[in-house]
Amino acid sequence: MLDTYSQPTTDSAYISNPDLRLKLSDNGGRFGDMGPDDRTEQNPVPVTGPALTTRKLLVGLDILCLLLDTLSDFSETFFMRFDSTSIPFFACELKTMSAYRRGFICGDPSITYPYLQREAVPDELLIVGGVLITGLAVALGECYRVRYHGVSSKAFVGNVYVSSLYKELGAFLFGCCVGQSLTNMAKLSVGRLRPHFLSVCGVTYTSLNCTPGTYVSTVTCKQPDHRLEEEARKSFFSGHASFAMYTMLYLAFYLQARFCWKGGRLIRPLIQFFLVLLAVFTGLTRISDYRHHPSDVITGYIQGAVTAYWVAFHISSMFKDHSPSLTPNLDSPLSPHHSVC
Repeated sequence: MLDTYSQPTTDSAYISNPDLRLKLSDNGGRFGDMGPDDRTEQNPVPVTGPALTTRKLLVGLDILCLLLDTLSDFSETFFMRFDSTSIPFFACELKTMSAYRRGFICGDPSITYPYLQREAVPDELLIVGGVLITGLAVALGECYRVRYHGVSSKAFVGNVYVSSLYKELGAFLFGCCVGQSLTNMAKLSVGRLRPHFLSVCGVTYTSLNCTPGTYVSTVTCKQPDHRLEEEARKSFFSGHASFAMYTMLYLAFYLQARFCWKGGRLIRPLIQFFLVLLAVFTGLTRISDYRHHPSDVITGYIQGAVTAYWVAFHISSMFKDHSPSLTPNLDSPLSPHHSVC
């Protein structure tokens, strides 16, 4: 009888939960926090041979996809600045494209606003701020996890810091490129006129001598700078709103997964609130600067938020690389979208 009941409870034959059996097999059947010796014993076996070659090819394929997406955005920016044409994605690079030349209704007040030289959030500040704030926070967070939480990696790269940064920063930058490509495609395809179109074009309804309520299909602008006229035809949807929402919301998701300090219950939600508030403010300035219509900004918010959710939960590993608890606790305050740090 004693032999019957002295069976170790860590035997997988007596545990019905498959996740628990997997965790126990990884930990050698021991509960509790791992010490230094445990981490040393559980270091992954170096990958060699065909498996190493396959992993290198997959990483190379990831980098190629990121470069192609980045090249399409760079091409769009380059041609838009120097040649007044745009290429929203790499498939259209061999065929230069201009924004769809949409007409307007004579007397429409939504395109009669003045053109302001200065912007509250210029392009340079948006890109540098969004990439630096989120990228630097993600980089510091991953380095902290590797240094103080003993994070290991099954990647063929020997340096755990490099593999961790590759996974998280690579996913973030990929999302940036995807969002920008979607924005460029919409701007070129829709060709919606910005609120300051008539001011940039250098015409008025009086000078056009059109009948109110009639559709004006073409107009000859008096603007000598063709680039400004081309940009005035790219209102839908707001790239500032989509990029700001993507970068700030992605960082909010990252904090939800990685920021596990229990000293202050409201610190993390407060930081997340200010991040989203900053993104919302950026979009609102596009309305006050007469760069976009309200519907353009709202659509940009939605696109940026959807992209951030898609990348954070389905591409990045921030919500995937934590293991389930060994002893499920129904009273635990952690939600399914919290990481156990």
